[in-house]
Amino acid sequence: MSYEIKNPLLPGFYPDPSIVRVEDDFYMVTSSFSFYPGVPVFHSRDLAHWEQIGHVLDRPSQLPLGADWISGGIFAPTIRYHEGLFYMITTNVDHGGNFIVTAQDPAGPWSEPHWIEGAEGIDPSLFWDEDGTAYYTGTSSGEDMRHNKIWISRIDLTDFRLVGEKKKIWGGSQVLAWCPEAPHLYKKDGWYYLMIAEGGTEHFHAVTIARSREVMGDYEGYDGNPIMTHRHLGMGAPIANTGHADIVELKDGSWYMVMLASRPYGGYHKNMGRETFIAPMVWENGWPVVCPGTGKLDWAYPAPNLPEAPVEEIPETDDFDEKELAFCWNCLGTPAEGDFRLEDSCLKIRTTARPMEPTSPEVMEKIRSGMLPNVNCAGFVGRRQQHMSYTAVARMRFEPEESQTAGLILLQNNYHSLKAEMTCEKGKRILRVVKGYLTQEAEVTYHNVDTPYQKEICGEREWNSDTVILELKAEGQKNTFTAVEEDGTRHVLASELDGGFLGSETAGGFVGAYVGMFASGNGVEGTNFACFDSFMYRPES
Repeated sequence: MSYEIKNPLLPGFYPDPSIVRVEDDFYMVTSSFSFYPGVPVFHSRDLAHWEQIGHVLDRPSQLPLGADWISGGIFAPTIRYHEGLFYMITTNVDHGGNFIVTAQDPAGPWSEPHWIEGAEGIDPSLFWDEDGTAYYTGTSSGEDMRHNKIWISRIDLTDFRLVGEKKKIWGGSQVLAWCPEAPHLYKKDGWYYLMIAEGGTEHFHAVTIARSREVMGDYEGYDGNPIMTHRHLGMGAPIANTGHADIVELKDGSWYMVMLASRPYGGYHKNMGRETFIAPMVWENGWPVVCPGTGKLDWAYPAPNLPEAPVEEIPETDDFDEKELAFCWNCLGTPAEGDFRLEDSCLKIRTTARPMEPTSPEVMEKIRSGMLPNVNCAGFVGRRQQHMSYTAVARMRFEPEESQTAGLILLQNNYHSLKAEMTCEKGKRILRVVKGYLTQEAEVTYHNVDTPYQKEICGEREWNSDTVILELKAEGQKNTFTAVEEDGTRHVLASELDGGFLGSETAGGFVGAYVGMFASGNGVEGTNFACFDSFMYRPES
């Protein structure tokens, strides 16, 4: 074949991939945490070219989310297919626990959630034995992460309830392995294989495997575990955090593994979070061998024995002239009606009361106590950062009132961001660049009024127009914000700001950076909108 499979397969924040093949078609889903819509669905016919065909969870009734904890929400989906029906099973860690949705077409629509009573823990998966019996596997929580166990139960998928014994079947490849999770079951040559992740989802992440002649166990770990990790390569390796995998068999009997991994850059900073990678896999002596011959992920592999099937590239510029947002866009939290509008060939974002970052103790106390309206969703629409160097440009019209802000933001989480915003101070329109970050490591929630949060003004100037073109040019970890007038006159607002603090090791959490547009009333519910006529995201070499 003349083409290659290139890594990352899905660049940007697409962690915890799960894959299924149905005849000649491959489908894949990933985690989405507190971003809405949830659980992106991708399709491919050659494993190399992937196109997003929708989201599994695209209605508020399916996806109740808050915006308090960006790393909450939807953890680790699994997609499977059985007798004409697609199943997606996952966890909403903030609202309801584990649930299943189904669809005849993976592009949707998907059903309302079927909540699974008594299914503890996270990272559920489904498996059908040859006799049609369905099994649920999940991760039980112990007294700490070293005491987690993988458990199994039969499940009745006519009424979505667990049946019979819930049995703990494996605790990982090491005694008191750190954070065993992400179980998937497969059957091959009379063996049941249980593949999991362990080691935590950062530097020590790994994929391990066990097998049994009986689906309910006992399971015996492989002497060659882990079957995939980069923990031994050190912090200078170009690909890190490999783990949380799923595998798929092609029609010709070849196998591939998809997994999460990260690309550090500008130091040991992983701003883009955990991305989806792919690797070839073979079976030797009854056990899988991933990346045979090297044992580590590479940037490209020869094409499988499939005809090449290219897909249409996502346009660099969105003029917002469609009736619905493109699939690449997300908001943060479940939106209320009227928060966002697509009309008059622009995207309008309302100045909701919710701030984009922690603000005064008085406002945060109102959020905590529920005194502010419609705070489950931030006034934010963004897309994933997918490249180490890129240019993002937003064309905005905005008439701010006092305390209101709107603009262009590079967002890692509620506490770590860089943004160029327009605001109004004493009747004057101001443009400024703001860096927000935690001054120390802390276990905090968004509405904790005592959080050690720091907001730093990196540059500002008066602005005489309600229209501005805001540009962010990222060259590795150097970020420069520029304001452009309608006649093309350019004004650098802040130059070469270090973005290393936006890496997940510093910022914490499970997500990757987004770049996008926002508007906020910063504690006061507004009725006006920031209007974005276009947004461009262009990779740079």
